[in-house]
Amino acid sequence: QVRLVESGGGSVQAGGSLRLSCTASGGTFSRTLMAWFRQALGKEREFVAGSKWIGSNVYTNTYADSVKGRFTTSRDNAKSTLYLETTNLKPEDTAVYYCAASPTPSESVTTHSTYVYWGQGTQVTVSS
Repeated sequence: QVRLVESGGGSVQAGGSLRLSCTASGGTFSRTLMAWFRQALGKEREFVAGSKWIGSNVYTNTYADSVKGRFTTSRDNAKSTLYLETTNLKPEDTAVYYCAASPTPSESVTTHSTYVYWGQGTQVTVSS
């Protein structure tokens, strides 16, 4: 059983930045496929960024086109924490951001159904 707790959301103006954190308990964090999704009001949950272990201490990150160049995901394995650095935020980034984990490897990093464990979400609101 893996428990995920997000933090770091808030309200910012367009162009601002936030750092979201997701702390995991249970499981082997360093080898766990992790991702960020978001869900805006009235819309479906969508993939934002993923971090996949590919061996040794090497990870490959994947990003949605809408956030490439603005968002960066990273890990601190010693703290079992996944981060999402968000910069140059836009009003369309407003959503509840969720952390997700898959205990088994998968090539489907961007697919919602890949992930078994989910956090409770943290709200990000960007005003124009």
